[in-house]
Amino acid sequence: MARGFRLSSELVAGVAVGAVIGWGIDQLLSTSPWGLIVFFMLGFAAGVLNVVRSAGVVPDKKPR
Repeated sequence: MARGFRLSSELVAGVAVGAVIGWGIDQLLSTSPWGLIVFFMLGFAAGVLNVVRSAGVVPDKKPR
């Protein structure tokens, strides 16, 4: 159960950070809603990547 909470919190944190950064860029540059959309998607991708890495789905690279 703890691992599930950790994985879900990593996904939510990535999306939230991306959305906040996008909102901030929109406020500074008056580009609403494009910054929010772009950084929301980047945050989602980063969150999924963190979840995949934490879950151990991707094997570690072997040194040559």
